[in-house]
Amino acid sequence: MNRMRALRQYQSVNSHAQTSEASPHRLVQMLMQGGLDRIAQAKGALARDDIATKGLCIGKAVAIVGGLREGLDPEKSPTPLSDLDGLYDYMMRRLTEANIKNDVGILDEVSGLLANVKEGWDAIGAL
Repeated sequence: MNRMRALRQYQSVNSHAQTSEASPHRLVQMLMQGGLDRIAQAKGALARDDIATKGLCIGKAVAIVGGLREGLDPEKSPTPLSDLDGLYDYMMRRLTEANIKNDVGILDEVSGLLANVKEGWDAIGAL
């Protein structure tokens, strides 16, 4: 087994172990961090002119933000979630636009927005 394949296998097993033991709050944190990581990877792929990897990473980031959006539960929230739902929708549209235009500036914008939401989420701690 080559080293990269072994590393990916380890990361997969480690990620599975972390998610199976994580609280719902921690799972959201992990999703947000995963979205930020995929955006950073897409930026790196663009810098290397690796368009296929860029598209794959942005696609994963869109899926992660979509998962965060689907996880919103207005019945359990004391405040309306329409603003956050709209923000997630905006992020998904902007990521798609960044993918089409190969625009690092848009990736930076979405990364900043997602980092801001994550910072707020991290601050509330596990409930």
